[in-house]
Amino acid sequence: CTLGKKNIIKHCSVKVVVVIFFSFLIWPIFLATYIMFLSASLCINVFVHFFDTFSAIINSSSLPQTIHVAIVCAGYNASRDVVTLVKSVLFHRRNPLHFHFITDSIAQQILASLFHTWMVPAVRVDFYDADELKSEVSWIPNKHYSGIYGLMKLVLTKTLPSDLQKVIVLDTDITFATDIAELWAVFHKFKGQQVLGLVENQSDWYLGNLWKNHRPWPALGRGFNTGVILLLLDRLRKLRWEQMWRLTAERELMSMLSTSLADQDIFNAVIKQNPFLVHQLPCFWNVQLSDHTRSEKCYKDVSDLKVIHWNSPKKLRVKNKHVEFFRNLYLTFLEYDGNLLRRELFGCPSKTDHNSENLQKTLLELDEDDPCYEFRRERFTVHRTHLYFLHYEYEPSADQTDVTLVAQLSMDRLQMLEAICKHWEGPISLALYLSDAEAQQFLRYAQGSEVLMSRSNVGYHIVYKEGQFYPVNLLRNVAMRQVNTPYMFLSDIDFLPMYGLYEYLRKSVVQLDMANTKKALVVPAFETLRYRLSYPKSKAELLSQLDMGTLFTFRYHVWTKGHAPTNFAKWRTATTPYRVQWEADFEPYVMVRRDCPEYDRRFVGFGWNKVAHIMELDAQEYEFVVLPNAYMIHMPHAPSFDITKFRSNKQYRVCLKTLKEEFQQNMSRRYGFAALKYMTADNNS
Repeated sequence: CTLGKKNIIKHCSVKVVVVIFFSFLIWPIFLATYIMFLSASLCINVFVHFFDTFSAIINSSSLPQTIHVAIVCAGYNASRDVVTLVKSVLFHRRNPLHFHFITDSIAQQILASLFHTWMVPAVRVDFYDADELKSEVSWIPNKHYSGIYGLMKLVLTKTLPSDLQKVIVLDTDITFATDIAELWAVFHKFKGQQVLGLVENQSDWYLGNLWKNHRPWPALGRGFNTGVILLLLDRLRKLRWEQMWRLTAERELMSMLSTSLADQDIFNAVIKQNPFLVHQLPCFWNVQLSDHTRSEKCYKDVSDLKVIHWNSPKKLRVKNKHVEFFRNLYLTFLEYDGNLLRRELFGCPSKTDHNSENLQKTLLELDEDDPCYEFRRERFTVHRTHLYFLHYEYEPSADQTDVTLVAQLSMDRLQMLEAICKHWEGPISLALYLSDAEAQQFLRYAQGSEVLMSRSNVGYHIVYKEGQFYPVNLLRNVAMRQVNTPYMFLSDIDFLPMYGLYEYLRKSVVQLDMANTKKALVVPAFETLRYRLSYPKSKAELLSQLDMGTLFTFRYHVWTKGHAPTNFAKWRTATTPYRVQWEADFEPYVMVRRDCPEYDRRFVGFGWNKVAHIMELDAQEYEFVVLPNAYMIHMPHAPSFDITKFRSNKQYRVCLKTLKEEFQQNMSRRYGFAALKYMTADNNS
């Protein structure tokens, strides 16, 4: 057609005749081939399209979107409460999470240690110093119990990274009942200039009718609750959010004088002037339980609920028909085993940090067929650790003689705490080996004890249970690392120190020049078989009870070697400190400088855990000096589970002997010729 009729006739007449002639012969073959070609091409296109679609699905599922969560958390109590929120989020989530914590130094220390030892895959945590932000909001008077930290949500646009576009902001008293990704997806519903996602306030607070002369800050209708906020950070910055809320706060404070509900008052005053900023979230994203609320009107059934704004047993008095359900949901995550949340996300490869990679490599190198495999594995187990579970407040004395008592315990020794606090008035660092549920039992026990609540110089550090052995030396190391005094007295929880030992040890620091010498001051150990003991108030009274058979030198009848080098015969008449030599299996209780070596983690459960530590002190040329007027008494208790295993399980004893020999060989390699005595000594444990 493009050549024209004349050109076709002139140039192609012969060819056309030939083609027509042969077409009658080959057209069936040609047509069949052509149809096959079209079919193959169509199949290839369909396959390519299917493959591209499938690849996109695979890629999108293997690289799920990271959800960013910001939380303001300050102090010991908030650091403890926020864990319940984190557990509920981790339990439901299927996406990587990035937590942004705005914290004081206390909360940062606690949460950094907790997340580091928790080792949850696909979770990243960053901290922002709240102290640097105080000047941004300190000019705002606030009557709310949250204090200055309750105002810091206002400055998140300035605090969080400039390239972070959106974030979910949560109060610490929140429990999730669904996947947080559902809330994250609500960002796609924002329209126009909407930059804040909030749930309407479910109390009558902003209506101003709760009592006579009740005058709240201005709000749009019932106002909005800031326990859950969706923030479009990039748009807020373009709208000059910083300037907007400051001008509003300055204007309202001229008449209101202070905030009653912290940041919530200022958020609502801004929204009152600029209603277009808000995307109202359905009420089930922040069901608020507190006084003066009617939260049950915002949902039909508990199955509709997504987020509960309630993490406090104090709110059991709230009038709500589902209060028992809320309580049970809260308790579920409060006592939930956090170790179960270490699971990998399906189809979401997480970036493991250097420490995790080294740990996995080390564990893979262990021989699973080794009869002592479980012992060896325990040495490398990372136990989730929550430092300073309760409020702690203590500053060491300026004279550099202060001493902290260090001990560890499990739930069955909890009854010893009050007695030890009565016998030792100085600072104490305790590591408690507990499950999540036991940690809450301990919290209730401590809060119900006048003795424990009257002490702010006791640091309680929870090491959560994992594995089949009691990690005694890990617990001791955790407690030792939190000592902030120059010296520490390494004790055990079932010993009661003599009255006045704290002051006696401090005086001995000066008397024996501990600051400039390497000494381990030995406190002689005794024991009683009586559950009720009239505790001796002096050495003379102790000697009298010793002669009467009420007291004995510690373990004299089952393990004499452990304390024989203390030389109790000499101690009876000694009036000045005296030096003793290390002997095989010596395991006294000593006071040392804070920089002394840690305990060897290969020893777990029962046996050789203190012996190895004392051996290391001797290898580092510590002098063992016995204090003539110091003593401690072991109180009777039921045998521990680990000592029962040691006595009944032959393989347990074999493995302990193997680990002991390996430790001695390590000592020989580390300390050379001086350590040969440990190899040749008669160490029959």
